[in-house]
Amino acid sequence: MNRLTLSGLMFMALSLPLAAEDVSVAVAANFTDATRDIVPLFEKASGHTVKVSFGSTGKLYAQIEHGAPFEVFLSADSKHPQLAENTGLAVDGTRFTYAFGKLALWSPKADLFDDAQAYLKAAEFKRAAIANPKTAPYGLAAQQVLERLGLWSTLRARLVQGDSIAQAFQFVATGNVEVGFVALSQVNAWKTSEGSVWEIPQEYYTPIEQQGVLLEKGRDSAAARAFLEFLKSDAARTVITGYGYGVK
Repeated sequence: MNRLTLSGLMFMALSLPLAAEDVSVAVAANFTDATRDIVPLFEKASGHTVKVSFGSTGKLYAQIEHGAPFEVFLSADSKHPQLAENTGLAVDGTRFTYAFGKLALWSPKADLFDDAQAYLKAAEFKRAAIANPKTAPYGLAAQQVLERLGLWSTLRARLVQGDSIAQAFQFVATGNVEVGFVALSQVNAWKTSEGSVWEIPQEYYTPIEQQGVLLEKGRDSAAARAFLEFLKSDAARTVITGYGYGVK
């Protein structure tokens, strides 16, 4: 029996509930595709049911502050889960890193650029998409990249901001914008040709350490605790790394 199978059986033995429960999970938009693969694995293993809401980290956190009934928060950064702990919105000791995100410059058009930095500096595009740096960690990372390249001020007027990294990706995927700063996981999930992609060196931006935390509304929920534990399993980590994320 291989390690993955054994791990899955051990999780099932430990987490099968006396009665199935629902768990409400708030998930950062970049983790949409991975979550959609992980949820059925968890539901099959545990018997619980997952209800997921996707959005930018900042907007999800604002909803949590205003009493949204989420029990688990999967953020695109470490800042907001830590803030949730500090303000009593999350259960102390439950915060952990489930993935390290990676940023890419991408277009579905093949051969759009060979040298991405030269392409950006030449400004050979009308518009480029990023997520809102104020609410989306991937948007902030994109701003940091442009600042490092000395291009933030010169290109700012050409940037189209999405509410989340999912919307920024959609702008590019639909052809409304020529190119965009997106999550590498989104490029890996793209069902057609790869197009043109630059996996941006991670030293160009602050590491995107994505953390999950149990919220106070899920303190007594066996399903919520089981879901967070499942994210640490080999089965979940295989999905996460398959989309190009890093893990500890």
